[in-house]
Amino acid sequence: MFAPFLAALRKEAVPVSLGEYLTFLRAMAAGIVTHDPDGFYALARTVMVKDERHLDAFDRAFAQSFNGLAGVSATDLLAALDLPADWLARLTEGRLTPEDQAAIAALGGFDALMQTLRDRLAEQTGRHQGGNKWIGTAGTSPFGAYGYHPEGVRLGQGASRHQRAAKVWDRREFANLSGSAALDSRNLKLALRRLRRWAREGSPDELDLDGTIRATADHGYLDLQTRPERRNAVKVLLFLDSGGSMDAHVGAVEALFSAARASFRQLTQVYFHNCLYDGVWRDNRRRWDQQTPTMDLIHHHDARTRCIFVGDATMAPYELTEVGGANEHWNPEPGQVWLARARSQWPASVWLNPVAEAQWDQSASIRLVRAQFPGAMFPLTLDGISAAMKVLGR
Repeated sequence: MFAPFLAALRKEAVPVSLGEYLTFLRAMAAGIVTHDPDGFYALARTVMVKDERHLDAFDRAFAQSFNGLAGVSATDLLAALDLPADWLARLTEGRLTPEDQAAIAALGGFDALMQTLRDRLAEQTGRHQGGNKWIGTAGTSPFGAYGYHPEGVRLGQGASRHQRAAKVWDRREFANLSGSAALDSRNLKLALRRLRRWAREGSPDELDLDGTIRATADHGYLDLQTRPERRNAVKVLLFLDSGGSMDAHVGAVEALFSAARASFRQLTQVYFHNCLYDGVWRDNRRRWDQQTPTMDLIHHHDARTRCIFVGDATMAPYELTEVGGANEHWNPEPGQVWLARARSQWPASVWLNPVAEAQWDQSASIRLVRAQFPGAMFPLTLDGISAAMKVLGR
């Protein structure tokens, strides 16, 4: 049954041995996972992938082998399953074909979108579900929640679904990244440690063996010499995009965060959402009442600081180009103005993007951010991080 899967893995150059394949079959026969697609994927990857460099190839082989599961219709599933009530409440969500979605036109720019929203709020007097005009749920109106529109304003929906909203008016809560996330290998730390500037600073509490030998020979008695500990003197300012579309990349960013804390003694990390604006925060739980003005960072961290931005740069282009285009708050200046200020203050700065590099040209916002970081946007991979550290080390 799984022989085509093994063939697909080998076609994608995933080094799976016959013993590992037999172990996988024994695990399936033992019923370790049953009727659980996520568990089946995790089991197969755990048994048959030995190196994180092969994860992408494994995913391609997995998709090629089991994409037929996507052909099961929603009607068949509903007939077979007793769905919870909260799931049934979502069945009225608009389900549009790609042709239907392509046929839905945007309202004609950010200003027109916001003006239309103001007009709808003035006209509407009650709750609305479905349809294509009023602010509500499960429709194709550009305003509301749990529906679809290629360029809308999301209100009252806890998380993104299609990632197409031009603006979000929800007060969402984001979690802090864990600094103790376990790494599968030392490769990530080694890649970051390419950025080094050794210096001896602080109190002289390290034994200087060579100096002790010279002083003892000169003076004729044991003369202990000490010196400051040699440390990496590089100062790093780490900007981390949190929440929204970055939720899909939390694991990779936590691994990077853990490695950065281990690699740089002088590390300052702050959070932002989608794009840098007039304020950042150090704790996502206090992001609304304990923000740090971005200008304070610019004043307190000199031009020798190495600056690393980590984010998918995936957002509505308005967030970069328009006053008031930011999600969740009204920004007095466009995001690209703040990115330009950051680049001017910290010339040694890079942007690490967890989105596959092949997809960058498909996103207008990624193209805009990339223009602010010419030659300095890199994929969040081991090779990309190594290349970024070389740029920062110049």
